[in-house]
Amino acid sequence: TGTQEKTEGGGDCGGVGVGEREVKRPRREKGGGEAVEGGTTKYTDVEKGDRVEDAKGEKMEMEEQSKDEGFIKKVDRNRIVIKQGLVPNMRTEGFCFVNEPLYDTLMEELAESESVRGGMRPSIKQVANVASLPGAVGSVAMPDIHCGYGFAIGNVAAIDVDAKGAVVSPGGVGFDINCGVRMLRSDIMLEQLLKKDGKKQKQLADAMFSNVPAGVGTHSSFRCSRPKLNELLTRGMNALLEDEQCNEYVWPEDLAHCEENGCIANADPACVSDRAKTRGIGQVGTLGAGNHYAEVQAVDEIYDEQAARAMGITRVGQICVMIHTGSRGLGHQVCTDYLKKIDSYLAENPLEQPLNDRQLACVPVASPLGRDYLKAMNAAANFAFCNRSIIAAQVRQAFEMVFGATARELGMHVIYDVCHNIAKMEQHTLPDGTQVSALVHRKGATRAFPPGHASLPPAYQQCGQPVLVGGSMGTSSYVLTGTRRAMELTFGSTCHGAGRQLSRSKAKHELKPDEVLGTLRERGIELRMHNTKLVAEEAMEAYKDINDVVDVCADAGISKKCFRLRPIAVIKG
Repeated sequence: TGTQEKTEGGGDCGGVGVGEREVKRPRREKGGGEAVEGGTTKYTDVEKGDRVEDAKGEKMEMEEQSKDEGFIKKVDRNRIVIKQGLVPNMRTEGFCFVNEPLYDTLMEELAESESVRGGMRPSIKQVANVASLPGAVGSVAMPDIHCGYGFAIGNVAAIDVDAKGAVVSPGGVGFDINCGVRMLRSDIMLEQLLKKDGKKQKQLADAMFSNVPAGVGTHSSFRCSRPKLNELLTRGMNALLEDEQCNEYVWPEDLAHCEENGCIANADPACVSDRAKTRGIGQVGTLGAGNHYAEVQAVDEIYDEQAARAMGITRVGQICVMIHTGSRGLGHQVCTDYLKKIDSYLAENPLEQPLNDRQLACVPVASPLGRDYLKAMNAAANFAFCNRSIIAAQVRQAFEMVFGATARELGMHVIYDVCHNIAKMEQHTLPDGTQVSALVHRKGATRAFPPGHASLPPAYQQCGQPVLVGGSMGTSSYVLTGTRRAMELTFGSTCHGAGRQLSRSKAKHELKPDEVLGTLRERGIELRMHNTKLVAEEAMEAYKDINDVVDVCADAGISKKCFRLRPIAVIKG
């Protein structure tokens, strides 16, 4: 989130989750007067001395804010630098990609945080705190950044594993390990869904809602034994493909179009607790809740015809499906388990320099505990690849039911599958030309490797890696491609979505479910959701403008626009 999963059913690649709360001015009691909200003071018979004390406090806040802003400089119209010194022990500068409105939002959050003690730190300071971790050689934030657990969501950190005391931090991956997106294309056109008053649009929404288990406490029709679960954790999608009883869930060509071919190496189910396995065993092939979804989309605009053609997209109106989910309760439990273990480890083996934020709990990469976390994280990531594979099969089956043809006849191939919450070993070049073996933490960010990169399949060698960027409910989504500029500026990374601007609690307070549902109907979007009372949490108003986020990334050159899609039907928990 990163991905914070509040229950076994819910997940969130952004926003306030476990252990988090929104940053806001506190409610204060003024002596002799009425309760007031921070920011606007309404006096009755307040003592003059109280006024003076309040003025002093406001002056101190302004001085502190001015001091912080002195460490934050604009590099260009798309980027700000966080100079060393904003927080203690920064080992490198931090960077954030922004435009003017996004910059103003970050600075407002920073200013508001000065009146709050405890709770969530502002995003800019989280980026700076990450730059203080042992071994850090880069801390970069995407334009969809917002507060998270330890790391901001949208934060990318590179740790030089050969540096003294280099660490891995579970907070840099999040609770929903390998929350990510898989996209399917098809040969179906929008007019086929909309004719006869949208009969097939409604039928498809109903079929997908019936086929794809979604919501809190749901269980999959996929029957998974403990030995089979261990295979999935170890071998990812290969464990489905090579099992005659399971290969209906994966097409052989799917693997090449998934990050890491649908299996991250060095995964060990022995490092995953029994509690995590118990939570996950019934959830392989379930969507979850929160901001997870399966969405039918229509291509709305094509920006790069050659790259789009490489992905099987040739016409505006072509129907695709975006599946957004992760490792469910298993991944959440892995993160929870290792945060507890790392807290105990640090109590007995304190770091040379204390952490700026205890939520950044970390452990040396080379330590037994560090290696075990990475093995468990990789296993959870493989679980997520399998989860999205089974959901993709459920979606293909729904299309077959509605259109009376096989999924292959309908051309329902995987465009790509990307991780949004992961830490992986990669080779990178620093600005001074130094080559490093880096453990790149991406929390709410997408890998964006350029044309010619060895990790890409033949189909994408010319255009670069597809980058799948989901919008908020009711707004556009995008497919981008990776660039060489991303390798230079962001350790081969770009944005992952719109990024929250309202916490879940604030969205529920400010937005009315009936109005949100009405807006979706006006836009011709079929919504199927188990609990529509929660629809306000995922309303478009709760998120930043996806167009702003994508435009910043494109303008900065860290990814390139390929095509845009608009939602036709949405399935949620």
